[in-house]
Amino acid sequence: MSGKGAKDIEALIELMARLPGLGPRSARRAVLHLIKKRGLLLLPLAEAMQKVGTTARECLNCGNIGTGDVCDICADDARANGQICVVEDVADLWAMERARVFKGRYHVLGGVLSALDAVGPEELRIPRLIDRVSTETVNEVILALPATIEGQTTAHYIAERLPQTRVTSLAQGVPVGGELDYLDDGTITAALNARKTF
Repeated sequence: MSGKGAKDIEALIELMARLPGLGPRSARRAVLHLIKKRGLLLLPLAEAMQKVGTTARECLNCGNIGTGDVCDICADDARANGQICVVEDVADLWAMERARVFKGRYHVLGGVLSALDAVGPEELRIPRLIDRVSTETVNEVILALPATIEGQTTAHYIAERLPQTRVTSLAQGVPVGGELDYLDDGTITAALNARKTF
């Protein structure tokens, strides 16, 4: 490719390649497909990205992404059932919402505690969580954090800061449809330790 138009296309490919899950080759294919489907995909995508770029913001209450200062979940009085589900990232919140089983509110930490990366409680939304528990009517905090050392360290830290509140965590173990042969040792251990009467 050569010329100004080619430079614009290359710039788009380079930007697309920065997205998670896309490398330079995948980005090139995606851009080529978008150009071929300009009216159907490229122009509507550009318009939607422009709109989201100017309107999207973090909820001041929980850290979710929305278009107002307070997200739709926090604004919904029906979701004020006394439960707050604590997640690491907005993607985790969206995964929980996709399952449609949790009917309470959320709190997005924005990461997990990590001494190696110099991420302490103040770099996360842990102080805001503790404030919410003390000012809202909260009877249970559900920790839906990663089953990693950092995730478990964060969970213990939060639980210690909320001694008067019921703090629970998601069960860990064999996933639905999982076969033991394909599971790692940690998952099998967690599943065995969390066994229940049949």
